[in-house]
Amino acid sequence: MIAVPSGVRIVVATTPVDFRRGMDSLAMLVQQAQGCSPYNGDLFIFRAKRGDKIKILAWDGTGLWLHQKRLEKHCFFWPSVRSGVMVLSSAQLAMLLEGLDWSRVAPVKIKPPMRAC
Repeated sequence: MIAVPSGVRIVVATTPVDFRRGMDSLAMLVQQAQGCSPYNGDLFIFRAKRGDKIKILAWDGTGLWLHQKRLEKHCFFWPSVRSGVMVLSSAQLAMLLEGLDWSRVAPVKIKPPMRAC
């Protein structure tokens, strides 16, 4: 399991990428297509066309690292294929990596209190 520090955005590319791409090619894709810096500490998630493989690109302060996972029996649950990106919570990322349907999980919206107790 990947521990995600607080404040780190988890950005999912919704369109599939060529899985022959390596770290440098994916970093270039983040810069050009998503308009983000791959060196800001965020996690960038990419999917294969079949949906059974996932790559995560991250900068840890000393270098880029690339994590890859393949599910053997079924596919990951992905958003519909469209151009652009979406942001996940760390709980949704954990469910995605386990092969669970993370789209059914949403944080509860709570209004802040008007005054302290």
